Amino acid sequence: MAQMPELRKKLAWTLFILCMYRVGVHVPVPGIDAGALSHFFASMQGSVFALLDMFSGGGLRNVSVFALGIMPYISASIILQLLQVVSPDIKRMAKEEGQAGRRKITQYTRYLTVAITLIQGFGIAALLEGMVSPENAPVVMNPGWEFRLVTIVTLTAGTILIMWLGEQITAKGIGNGISLIIFSGIVVGIPSALMRSYQLIKAGDMNVLFAIFILIMMLAVTVGIVFVERAQRRIPIQYAKRQIGRKMYGGQTTHLPLRINTAGVIPPIFAQSLLLFPATVAGFSTAEWLQRVVSWFQPTSIVYNIIFVALIFFFCFFYTAIIFDPKDIAENLKKAGGFVPGIRPGDKTREYIDNVLTRLTLWGGIYISIISVLPMLLIAQFNVPFYFGGTSLLILVGVAIDFMSQVESHLISQQYEGLMSKARKG
Repeated sequence: MAQMPELRKKLAWTLFILCMYRVGVHVPVPGIDAGALSHFFASMQGSVFALLDMFSGGGLRNVSVFALGIMPYISASIILQLLQVVSPDIKRMAKEEGQAGRRKITQYTRYLTVAITLIQGFGIAALLEGMVSPENAPVVMNPGWEFRLVTIVTLTAGTILIMWLGEQITAKGIGNGISLIIFSGIVVGIPSALMRSYQLIKAGDMNVLFAIFILIMMLAVTVGIVFVERAQRRIPIQYAKRQIGRKMYGGQTTHLPLRINTAGVIPPIFAQSLLLFPATVAGFSTAEWLQRVVSWFQPTSIVYNIIFVALIFFFCFFYTAIIFDPKDIAENLKKAGGFVPGIRPGDKTREYIDNVLTRLTLWGGIYISIISVLPMLLIAQFNVPFYFGGTSLLILVGVAIDFMSQVESHLISQQYEGLMSKARKG
């Protein structure tokens, strides 16, 4: 590492940006009574607010400048990706215009993120004024349009800054910036979750054996996630021999690797981003019909989890279809003289790859659903004081694997360049 200043520079830049993000999480929006807000969230443990607070890295609990987290950007990304299916212009922009088209889509995503943040900022500002702690202390000290405008501007600026920080990590650091920001927000919540568990054990509200069981389950689930995330279904590919001039080319045997979970952590993140917004808006009001909606959309409710699982399957198939096109793979293999043994090139190869990918995506959806619903079950049935497993653990493991893969690729690239430099000098 000492001999690779470029890698050290990238790692230092990534750490610096993440530290800046963590500082912003603790900068509160003006006009909030921190004590009343803390008491309100203490009474909301295990609710949708606790789940949303986890994704904002504690920003919602503090109503900080980063209270909305990166969720508006994720929501905007969902909308743009869905539009690629229904809009020929956006689809052409994404697939045919290359880098320029992707830059345009990124720009549209930023504009849409700002629009979503303005709407969410207004909703949160207006609804914060109706929030009171269990002791009936108002959360907002001076409600009114002045507070609302300040909150809207602050939250919008905070979300834009998070988006910029994520892009800076992706461009100049190591790893995917947005994923690492979510990763850091989840990691910082682990010590407090462990402390709450210790306090429950000390007070006698949690059995020591049950705590040990949870710890063993956590390790087992983590091992299972690592195993599935690295698992592949390898389709054998044979290249026909071709003679060009006096030389014979081809004849190699390779494989096409297909992951069981091709979509990664995108499905549960997208699913929860869609479910959290209406539940959050409804949760800040005292209207009776909205409170009924809140009860339906609590993370521990049956309705929430049924919709959650359905959305996970939808985004598993949807996102896999966007990033992996069997038709393109089959055409490229045919042009290169490759084929799957026993399968005719062209449409038959496309159908075969599509069938294999569909079965893998189905099992991937089942796997993600089980992992994602696990914390809801533990909270509802065993009163576990934190969101163990689920989307948070998938993100932690998935982002860690991706981060280490990029570091490893950078190390290999640096070593290769060093060997080539020595060979040229020799």
